[in-house]
Amino acid sequence: MQRRYRPLFLLAVLLLAPTASAFASPDEADLGSARALFEKNLHAIRDKDRDAYLACYLESERLVRTGPGGFELGYAGLAATAGEGWPDSIAAEDLRLTPVQPGVVYGTYRYRVRYGADEVSGLSERLFLKTSQGWRIAVSTAFAAVPGVPPPPRALVGATLVDGTDSAPIPDAVVILRDGRIDCAGSRSACRVPEGIDQVDLKGLWITPGLIDAHVHFSQTGWIDGRPDTLDARDRHPYEKVAADLKDHPERIGRSLLCSGVTAAFDVGGYPWTLALPERFETATDVPRLAAAGPLLSTEDYWLNLPGEKQFVYMTDAAATKDEVRYLAAHGADAVKVWFLRSDKRPLSESVAAMRAAGEEAKRLGLPLIVHATNLIEAKEALRAGATMLVHSVADQSVDREFLDLARANGTIYCPTLNLGLGYQRTYEAILRHRTPEVDDPNGCVSRHTRDLLAETPQIAIRPEDEIDEAGMAVISNRTGERGRTAAANLKRVADAGIPIATGTDAGNPLLLHGPSLYAEMEAMQAAGLTPKQVLAATTRGGAQAMGRGKEIGTVEKGKLADLVIVGADPLADVANLRKIRYVVRGGVMRPISELSALAGSAEPVDD
Repeated sequence: MQRRYRPLFLLAVLLLAPTASAFASPDEADLGSARALFEKNLHAIRDKDRDAYLACYLESERLVRTGPGGFELGYAGLAATAGEGWPDSIAAEDLRLTPVQPGVVYGTYRYRVRYGADEVSGLSERLFLKTSQGWRIAVSTAFAAVPGVPPPPRALVGATLVDGTDSAPIPDAVVILRDGRIDCAGSRSACRVPEGIDQVDLKGLWITPGLIDAHVHFSQTGWIDGRPDTLDARDRHPYEKVAADLKDHPERIGRSLLCSGVTAAFDVGGYPWTLALPERFETATDVPRLAAAGPLLSTEDYWLNLPGEKQFVYMTDAAATKDEVRYLAAHGADAVKVWFLRSDKRPLSESVAAMRAAGEEAKRLGLPLIVHATNLIEAKEALRAGATMLVHSVADQSVDREFLDLARANGTIYCPTLNLGLGYQRTYEAILRHRTPEVDDPNGCVSRHTRDLLAETPQIAIRPEDEIDEAGMAVISNRTGERGRTAAANLKRVADAGIPIATGTDAGNPLLLHGPSLYAEMEAMQAAGLTPKQVLAATTRGGAQAMGRGKEIGTVEKGKLADLVIVGADPLADVANLRKIRYVVRGGVMRPISELSALAGSAEPVDD
């Protein structure tokens, strides 16, 4: 029997069908007693208290439990298994009770339980009976929900709503969630709470749209094992095994993202298996929604691939490039990503011609064109080729009027990734000084697997060709600082010109950890001169626009998907307050940060 079918929970549905005449008028005393027992039963499960749990049940051969494992009678069987395999967490929602007749109350609730990294949700029933020993549970059932069943409705009340539009914040707001979507969002007078749905009091907190990281890589770990082209750890972590582990456990990254408040992300380049992740993640509420570009088209014949699959595909000429774009379209890519590098090995004109061919074919097929371009010349050429999104800042010189005019004409989204260089610099410094790098992870969202990798940093050997010594570090630090200052100034110019911004981290690169790296990126954008409101807009509706999902996510409005972040301080006063996550709502499922941290930071995927 699989672990999820514990006797505590996954039991079959008891069908009660009394006639109308069988129902008496509601008996408030019976309902109160049954509710108290119901809550005692659930608390015993949460507290893993075997004695309290057993005390809730009818000690009789007529105790009924039924489920996928079959019909079971008798208290003795329950007592024999109680206490084995308590869940790590249980959420009990939408608790409903109704009297059947004097001394008999029927109840249901929607459950969500977690065992390690495995989670299951469904409906559970109880029949409460008044006995000479007090109220007891006489019948218990539970069924796992079939895929696609929406979470129960709920009302979030009392928080200040920052809805991600240009509207002013709404104090003491109400957000009603139903069927995984936002049913109403606004003041208490605008959004009346319907009778019978759960209310969550969020007084003193702030609600924002879910955060969106518009530049991540599921094909990279966040440490050097995923980028052996930068620093080589293949003697410890063979690259083919690293890549296979990433493919086998993408939920590890997904849970770190969600724990950090990231309810949607754009994978803008990786191995072909990443193209299957958006569909796989869409209905899973413990990971973010995704868009994926798939293999990158590169102007350089880059070696960081595997024998049987590529994440970098060389754009040899215009004809081959168009074939590669058609491949991406046929396999469901959400965009075409070009890795535009200048190299002494190839004339710039050849790279430009290949990139323009990519832009032409992408436009013909209706796919956005995303371009990695970090210098002004390449960025302008990307815009001339029709780039709809530039990932990375222009960092070699100030953007000029021509650049701004081209970007505006294209409707191009600018994704700055200001902290990329700092991630590499911190990695080099940790290796040189034989220390474990500090992890900026305020909510405990980095997985145990990733932390174990980071702990190996002091043991990495430096190769002569890496040029990582004190003199080399000074050069790296100066270059990183200079380019960082230019990138920050350019972000302000781009924003002032009215060009849309999307926040992205380039997570997966060394020390750009999936999830918490978003906080430092937002704070760097604020330090560059953007207001907190502008940064929040870039990290919500800007990211939604980049993913092509602006009609579904990115703001808190009626009809949109219920992806929210609830924080403990005002994000419009300082974006650093977005670190203070209290809850994340994904698809209408609300999880406290303690549960998210346990799932992402401690629990690793467990194979059945």
